[in-house]
Amino acid sequence: MSTGPDADLTRETACSLRDLIADGDVSPVEILDAHLDAIARRNPALNAIVTLAAEDARDAARSAEAMVQAGKPLGPLHGLPVVIKDVTPTAGMRTTYGCAVYAEHVPTEDATVVSQLRVAGAIILGKSNTPEFATGANTVNEVFGATRNPWNTDLSPAGSSGGSAAAVASGMVPLAHGTDFGGSLRVPAAFCGIVGLRTTPGLVPNHPMPLPFDPGQVHGPLARTAEDAALMIDGMAGFSPMSPISIAPPWPSCLAELRSRENPAGLRIAYAPEIAGIGIDPEIAAICDTAVQELRHAGATIDEISLDLSAGREAFKVLRGEWMVGQQLARLEYIDRFGANLAGNIRDGLAQDVRATAAAEQVRARMWQTARDCLSRYDVLLTPTAPVLPFPVEQNYPEDIGGVRLENYIDWVAQAFLITLTGFPAGSAPAGLSASGLPVGLQIIGPRLGEPTILAVAKLLQHVRPVGWPPAAI
Repeated sequence: MSTGPDADLTRETACSLRDLIADGDVSPVEILDAHLDAIARRNPALNAIVTLAAEDARDAARSAEAMVQAGKPLGPLHGLPVVIKDVTPTAGMRTTYGCAVYAEHVPTEDATVVSQLRVAGAIILGKSNTPEFATGANTVNEVFGATRNPWNTDLSPAGSSGGSAAAVASGMVPLAHGTDFGGSLRVPAAFCGIVGLRTTPGLVPNHPMPLPFDPGQVHGPLARTAEDAALMIDGMAGFSPMSPISIAPPWPSCLAELRSRENPAGLRIAYAPEIAGIGIDPEIAAICDTAVQELRHAGATIDEISLDLSAGREAFKVLRGEWMVGQQLARLEYIDRFGANLAGNIRDGLAQDVRATAAAEQVRARMWQTARDCLSRYDVLLTPTAPVLPFPVEQNYPEDIGGVRLENYIDWVAQAFLITLTGFPAGSAPAGLSASGLPVGLQIIGPRLGEPTILAVAKLLQHVRPVGWPPAAI
C-alpha cells in the first residue's frame, strides 16, 4: 500500500487503516480529513450522509491520535470514521428516523451499539439516510429525499440501510452501521457491491427498542471487504445487560476467527437458486450460478439443492404487521402524519387478529426447522440476495420479476426476509456485475453465531469475483 503524499486513504480497507494508525504511519486526523474531503465531493450526488458532525469527529480524532502517541491500548476500530443509520439514537447528534415528526430530534443518550462502537475507538462521523423508521426497501423520506446508487445515480441503493451502503461503496467512510429486519443490510449491500451482514439476534445489543425481546431487527456492519465487516463486528458485538436476548460471542475476535477459516477445502456449501417462489431475473441467476461454480473451482464442495420457504411469505407479512404496531405503539397519535409506507404497515398490523399471528408463529417454527436441517448438513447455504437489479430511484419498489407481476411491495425482498424468519444470520457479498455494470449479490446463510464462517465464504467470493469500485467513487 502507498502512504505517500499522493495516497488516497479512502481507498484503503478498514483493516489497513487500523494497522496504519496503530503503527503511527497515519494519524486518525489525516484519515478523517481524507474522508471529509470525499464526502464533500461525492455526497451531493448521492445524498447518503444526512447529518455530518465534522467538528465533533475532529475532536474525537485528535483524542484518538493522542492515545496512539501515549502508547495506550487501542480498540479494534481505533480512529476509523463510521456513520450510523438514522434510526439509531446518537447522543447530541440529530436522529430523525427519516420522519418529518422528528426532523429536529436530538437524543440525549447513545444506543448501546453506538456506545460500544465508541469504546472500540470508532469516530462517529454522522448519520446515514433511511426510509421512515426503516420502513421500505428504497431509501427515501420526506425529510432528506432519496439516496442514490453509486454505481448509477439514476438508480436506488435499496433500503433500508441504503445511505450506509452508498456511503461505504463510494469511499466516503470505510465502515457503516445498519439495521436489518427484512433484508435492510443485505439488499443494499447487494445493490451497492459491498458486504453486509445480518447478525445473529442478540449478538449485537439492541437497546433501546420498544420490543426488546424481538429477534427480527438486528444491528450489523456494512463494509467493502469481508475482513472489514469482521473487524466492525469485533467493535459491535458483546453481552449487554441492557438487552434481554443479549449473548456473548463464542470467539474472542470475529476477524481472527475468520482468518483461521480461509482454506476453502472442506467447505460444504448448499446452493438454492430460488427459495421464495417469486422467480429470479435470468441474468442474476446466471451471475450467481457462475459465482457458485467459481467457489467450486476454488476447492469448496457445492451441492445445488431445492429449498422452498415460500410458505413463509404470508407469515412474515403477518409478523411484520405485529412488529410495526409494537414498534410504533407509543406514536400511534402521529399515524396521519406518517408517510404512506409506514402508516399503511401500521394499519395492516392493527387489522390483524391473534389467530393470524399464532398461525404465523407456527409457520415460522417450520421455516426454522427446514433451515436448521439444511445447515446441519452444510456449513453455509447460498441464494441470490435479490431477484432484480437496481431499479430507478423514483420507483418505490419493482413491480415485476421477469415479467411476472408481484403481489405487493415487499415480496421482491422475500429471498432475504424468509431468512430473517428462520432466525439464522446471513450476509451478502458481490457475485459479479451485470452486462449494464451493476452489482449482483449472493446471500450467505450460516448457523447461529456462524458469522466468521459466513464472512470466510464472503472473502473467498470477493477473491474469485471482484467487482471493483463504482463510478461515483472514481
